[in-house]
Amino acid sequence: MFELKPISRDTIPRAIQKAERYRLLNQSWAAESICLDILEVDPDNQQVLVMLVLALTDLHSGVAASGVLRAKEYLARIRDDYQRAYYTGMIAERRGQALLAHGGMGSGGMAYDSLREAMEWYEKAEAIRPPGNDDAILRWNTCARVLSGNSHLAPAADSGYEPALED
Repeated sequence: MFELKPISRDTIPRAIQKAERYRLLNQSWAAESICLDILEVDPDNQQVLVMLVLALTDLHSGVAASGVLRAKEYLARIRDDYQRAYYTGMIAERRGQALLAHGGMGSGGMAYDSLREAMEWYEKAEAIRPPGNDDAILRWNTCARVLSGNSHLAPAADSGYEPALED
């Protein structure tokens, strides 16, 4: 193992810019690493916590349960109730979108459930949104359009499967 080198507190603004750039380049792993370096120096940096949540749930990794769980851990450190509700919705939406993109057995039901969960969180965020901020409405509408435009998406059906027990 290597001992990680700490960054200087005065370089945080530049590091944030780099992390944002890596996210835009679809290099979430690099953005995540930079965010973790920043949080070592400034553990309560709200902007970086949000960016880390987004990096951990970017589309290509959004299906992985480990990324979702880690994102929720960082999300719990966000103090603002609106942001916490909004980004909880983002985690669910990104998971739904990733399931939709990857496909597979049962993914349609799981994607539907994730998108509906996202819509519920966006409604909670909408109720407490700051004046002039309709971001939660925009995201809710996106989820609604995805669900409306994909007729194969439906709530996950309870199969009623019960494993046979041996006597």
